Amino acid sequence: MDRDIRNTPAFLEAERLFAAACRPGEGIVSDIADLALSPNASRLLFTGTLIEELNTPGATRICEFDLDTGSIRILTSGPNSDRHARTSPDGTTIAFLSDRDGAADYQLFVLDPQTHAVSPGPRVEGWVECLEWSPDGQRILLGVAGHGADLSSGQGAYKTDAVEDGVPGWMPQITGASADALWRKAWIVDVGHAEVSCVPGAANIWEATWCGNDRLAVIASKDPEEGAWYGSGLSLIDLTTGATTRLHEPEHQIGLPQASASGECLAFVEAVASDRGFLAGALRLCDLHKGTCQLLETPGVDVTCIEWRSDDLLLVAGHRSLETVVLLIDISTGTHTELWKSTLATASGDYATVLGLDRPDAFAFVWERFFERPRIATVQGGAFRVARAAAPHPVSNEDAGRAEPLRWRAPDGLPIEGWLLRPASEPPHPTILYIHDGPVFHWRPHWLGRAPAAAMLLRRGYAIFMPNPRGSSGRGTAFAARVIGDIGGGDTGDLLSGIDYLVEAGIADPSRLGVTGLSYGGLMTCWLTTQDTRFKAAVSVGPATNHVSHHLTCNIPQFVSLFVQDHYTNLSGAYYSRSPILHAHKSRTPTMLVCGGLDRCTPAGEALQFHNALLENGVESVVVEYPQEGHGVRGMPAAIDFAARCVMWFEEYIPANGP
Repeated sequence: MDRDIRNTPAFLEAERLFAAACRPGEGIVSDIADLALSPNASRLLFTGTLIEELNTPGATRICEFDLDTGSIRILTSGPNSDRHARTSPDGTTIAFLSDRDGAADYQLFVLDPQTHAVSPGPRVEGWVECLEWSPDGQRILLGVAGHGADLSSGQGAYKTDAVEDGVPGWMPQITGASADALWRKAWIVDVGHAEVSCVPGAANIWEATWCGNDRLAVIASKDPEEGAWYGSGLSLIDLTTGATTRLHEPEHQIGLPQASASGECLAFVEAVASDRGFLAGALRLCDLHKGTCQLLETPGVDVTCIEWRSDDLLLVAGHRSLETVVLLIDISTGTHTELWKSTLATASGDYATVLGLDRPDAFAFVWERFFERPRIATVQGGAFRVARAAAPHPVSNEDAGRAEPLRWRAPDGLPIEGWLLRPASEPPHPTILYIHDGPVFHWRPHWLGRAPAAAMLLRRGYAIFMPNPRGSSGRGTAFAARVIGDIGGGDTGDLLSGIDYLVEAGIADPSRLGVTGLSYGGLMTCWLTTQDTRFKAAVSVGPATNHVSHHLTCNIPQFVSLFVQDHYTNLSGAYYSRSPILHAHKSRTPTMLVCGGLDRCTPAGEALQFHNALLENGVESVVVEYPQEGHGVRGMPAAIDFAARCVMWFEEYIPANGP
C-alpha cells in the first residue's frame, strides 16, 4: 500500500463526500451540537461547525438559531474555536469557552447579547472543559483540566501537554512523577469582581454541578490518572465551610449530576461504562436533606441526559432497545410521560441529549437519521417539528440504499438487535460487519455524512451490518454487564450469529464477508478473524490485541481489569486466553491495522504486535499509523485518507461484483 494515495479515485471520492458534508469555504454551519437557551425566548444557542478549508482542522462558533424563521446567525468569530455557550439566569450575559489565545487552551469568555462584544474572563491554570452559572447568576463554575491531563477516549485519548517555552526538544518526557498538571479541579469565578479561585481539596474532579448557590456535587476520584475515573464516587462540597460529604459509593460508574433549583435533590446516572463521557444507565435520586439515595423507574430507558424542569419534574432522554426516548418524570408521584420516541431517527451526540424549553413538556434537540443531516427539532404541546438542516443541502443519498432494524437470537438464545444498511443493488450483497466501540456503546441512526467510508461502500454495493451485541447500551444494566469478564465470549456468538442470520436470509454473500471496527470494535475485528476463517478482509482501528501489554502500556489499565476480570499474573487466565495476539496463528484474513501515534488508550504497539504475528504466519497485513492522531482518526486530511484506504482494502479482497 502506497504512503501517498491523494491522487487515487478513492481518495478523491472521499474528499468530495467530505466537501459535500462540510461545505468548506462557504461560511455555512455544517454540523450542530450543544444546544443552550438564548436570552431571546424564541431563539437557541448552539455550537456550530464551520470548515474554511477541507485539509485543515475545522473551527466551531457560537451560533444563534431562530425557532420562528429557521435562520442561523453566527455570533463569534474566533480565531480557533468557540464553544459551550451558556446564558446567565438574568439573560444579560452569555458565557462561553474559546481557545482563541492558544490552540486547545480553552478559557472563559463573555458575550454581550445586545452588542455581541466579547471580553475575556479571568484566566485559570489549565484548560476549561465546561462551565455552569450558579442559580443566582453571581458565580460561574468551571471544570478545569491541567495541562498534562489526558483526553478521554472519545476525545482522542492523547495527553494535552502545554508547550514549555525555552525547553529544548531533546529533553525527555517524564512518566510516573506526580504533577499538578495531571489534575482536574473545580474553579469558581466571582462575576461581579472578575476574580477566580480553585475549590480546595485533594480529589480529582471529573464532573461538578451547583447544588444551590453555596454547594457543589462532584464526581471525583483520589487520583488524577484517566483510569481512576472508573472508581469515582459522588460527594458534596460546602463552599462556605469547605466540608466534603460522601453521598454515594457506586457499584458501577456514575456521571451527569444535576441538582434541582432548590439544591435539595440531586439526580445522576449510574451505569456499566467503558469510556469516560459515555454513560447510559439507571437514574438515581439523592435527597440531600434526608441523606437518602434511590433508583427512579425509567420504563426500560437507559438514561443519557437529565434536566430539572421544577423541583418535582425531571426531563430525561435516553435509549431503549433501538429507540431514542424522551420522558417527563414526576418524582413526587413516580409517574412518567413519554414525550417523544423514534427508532429511525435519533438525537445527535455520543448519546441522546435534549434541551428544555418554556414549558415542562417542551424541548429541543438535534435530530438526524442515517441518510439525513442534523436539524434542530422541537416538541411543544406534543407536536414534533423539524426546523432546519445544518446546511441548506443534504448530502446526496439517492444511490445509498436504506436502513432497517434487525433482530435475531444468539446461540444461547439471547435476543440481539442491530442495524443493516442495504445498498440499492439486489442481494446477496458483499457484507461488512461493523462493530461499535465501547464495548458499552451502541449503533443508532447517526448521519452517514460523518462516516464517508460507509457511504462509499454502500454506493459500491456493500451492505453494512451494525450489531449491538451483549454489553451494548439501551438494554439495561444487566445486559451491559454481560460483557464484563467475557470479552470475546458471548459477544462473539452474538456477532457471528448475526452474520449467519443475514446469510440464511439471502442478504449477505457468505463468500464476500469483511469486518471492521474501532477500539473494542478493533479488538473484536482481530479476535473474530482468529475464531472464524470466513472473513476475506479486515480493517481494525485502534485495537487492543494483547491484554497484558495493553494493561501495562495504556492510560486506562482499570478498563482492562474491569472487563477482562482477571490479572495478568494468572498465566492460564483470560488475559491470555482472550488476547487476539495469542490466537493470531489461526487467522487467514488479510488485515489492515490502523492506529494513532498519540493514542494512549490503545497504543500503536497493539496494532504492530498483531501485524507482526500475522506476517510470521504468512497472512497479508499492513499497519497504517497516523502520527498526529490519537484514538480514532478524527483530523483533516487524515480522515479523508483513512476513508479511502478502508474502501480500497475491502475492494481489493472483497470485490463488490464478485470474485
